[in-house]
Amino acid sequence: MKLPSNTAFKRYLGTVAALAGLLGATPALAQAPDAFVYRVINGYNREIVGHVRQAPAPATTAQGQVLTVTVDTPALGLARTEIYTPQGQWLRRALDNHGIPVEYDFSAAFPAVQPPFEPGRRWSASVPARVAGESKNRSVRVDGRVRGSERIRVPAGEFDTIKIERAIYAGDADYFISETRIYETDRFAPALGRSVPTETRSSWRDARSGCRRFEPTCDVRGDWHVFELAQLPQP
Repeated sequence: MKLPSNTAFKRYLGTVAALAGLLGATPALAQAPDAFVYRVINGYNREIVGHVRQAPAPATTAQGQVLTVTVDTPALGLARTEIYTPQGQWLRRALDNHGIPVEYDFSAAFPAVQPPFEPGRRWSASVPARVAGESKNRSVRVDGRVRGSERIRVPAGEFDTIKIERAIYAGDADYFISETRIYETDRFAPALGRSVPTETRSSWRDARSGCRRFEPTCDVRGDWHVFELAQLPQP
């Protein structure tokens, strides 16, 4: 798979995002009454990037809930559907691929969270996943750890959560570019079956510039986003 220039792509996203802001997309999305809305903060400078809206779709699968996902800036990906089990595990989810969100369809529930939530508990698993336009499945690995319980306040309210740390390996290596490594700190609220804040950042190694594979100059930092639950669906 040939990847576009990451810098050029992000310039394009920035231009489109600016136009969306001029059209007033953010307030309309942030005030959606029938959805879970997350405010997304840039972890590098603490500025608000935009909002992600997750609305329960009328249809469900045998395995989980289908969510219609819309965003108010292309930097957060395209409109899409995501699917989660009642326990919060992933069946369809977008993952960072060298700075670009790409939708993954997992062949089985991807254990981003894994009960029982006992402090110190660890798990590791690999799950095959399909990506549009590719004939072969990708193997996506997660290494997770439960840190303990925390009561967290976010714009949508105060929640009892389980603090989970995980590393995800996206299986998107391509010649001189390593697979994307995604590091997340998650506060999962069992009462909601979802995270209330999630901090996620990514990195990979890119040897196309002529650096040697194991030199620090090959390291590329991706986005650092903090997703905070800003609004619950209204009854």
